[in-house]
Amino acid sequence: MSNDILEEKVGSELIYRINDKPPLKIAIALAIQNIMAAFSGIVAVPLVVGQALGLSPADMTFMVSATLFASGLATLIQSHGVGPIGSRLPCIMGTDFTFVGPGIAVGTAFGLPAYFGATIFGSFLEMILSRLIKPLRRFFPPAVTGIVVTLIGLTMLPVAVDWSAGGSGVSDYGSLKYILLSFIVMAIIVLLNQSGKGFFSVGAILIGIISGYIISIPMGLLDITPVKEAAWLSFPRPFKFGIDVNITAILTFLPAYIVTAIETIGDLISVASASEHEITGDELSAGILSDGVGSFLAGIFNAGPHTSFSQNVGIIPLTGVASRYVVMLSGIILMLSGIFPKLGALVAIMPNPVLGGAGIMMFGMIAVGGLKILKDVNFNRRNSLIVAIAIGLGLSVVYRPEILNNFPKAFSTIFQSGMTTGTITAIILNMILPGGEKAA
Repeated sequence: MSNDILEEKVGSELIYRINDKPPLKIAIALAIQNIMAAFSGIVAVPLVVGQALGLSPADMTFMVSATLFASGLATLIQSHGVGPIGSRLPCIMGTDFTFVGPGIAVGTAFGLPAYFGATIFGSFLEMILSRLIKPLRRFFPPAVTGIVVTLIGLTMLPVAVDWSAGGSGVSDYGSLKYILLSFIVMAIIVLLNQSGKGFFSVGAILIGIISGYIISIPMGLLDITPVKEAAWLSFPRPFKFGIDVNITAILTFLPAYIVTAIETIGDLISVASASEHEITGDELSAGILSDGVGSFLAGIFNAGPHTSFSQNVGIIPLTGVASRYVVMLSGIILMLSGIFPKLGALVAIMPNPVLGGAGIMMFGMIAVGGLKILKDVNFNRRNSLIVAIAIGLGLSVVYRPEILNNFPKAFSTIFQSGMTTGTITAIILNMILPGGEKAA
């Protein structure tokens, strides 16, 4: 494998830009690297919802496979583009945890047919919102976009810390063996990223995670039973659980779809910034539209609503790989994982601390990307207030989520996301405080 094909572009830290096509062998490995970062988040939603609704093991297994297939399809549409649909940016798509609460409520009250009906028909709200993004682009000057990107990283860091400590809710949370494994993985990634050449640099996260797999074996942290038990084939079956058009269920999902749209705006801006690409209003609109279409298709294939994944944004600045063709391959591999469950099970058995070691760096890099945007902002009294209040409120609902306990359900659903809270705050303050600038 020649290293000259991996030389960085002059004046840029990117090794592969958005439209660059790495050699296939390298691209496949880099695609798997993206999947490793997103996989646990993708499969978590059907597992949590399925367990809460008391689904049989067979039905839960089918839902996980369906979710992987739908996530891959949504990723392919977003990164490749289909006509006016898709931002054509290197953005991984997956099931959205924002819908877990509403999904369990709908599934418990009305059953899975209503859950998938709300997924399908609620997605039209996001498609409609996508048409409004272009005129709203002017409300995202650097002060606002910098806050959005920074909050994506900062609000995701607690998740990475939980991974490093063994996973939220485990009995031996924070065990030294978990922390040790997490830091070993982190050290390997840092060493390769800074000193490695060619693929050893751009594939540092993948190599670090594979090393974590190997190290976890003598530590007794790797259980291959799920791989043995996974089926060889699981073909997509549209409407397997049926569909019910329930107005109450659809209305329950609408606030979460608003949150999803806002989060996707932030993720697309982050991806574009990390990819050294000036995102346009049309690309934002196409990305939100793809988000809605992805959720629409997910409901048909028995999966929950989809959104862009923040986990993968941090991979771009860390590895210098912004190729959307790599992400297209990620989408294809995710679809294959849904059809061949044993492939998905290989990734699913990843010990949480392994992903935690990589996650802390990835989410930290997203926050750094936001700080890079903010460094060009004129920090006068006005802009300083906007940044301080938006980041303060955004982190408040992350550190103390119980502050929303006494608010109406629709309100708390929207503002339970720190990124959403901070973004809405920043936009409103930028509009009402005198002396502001609009984005071009």
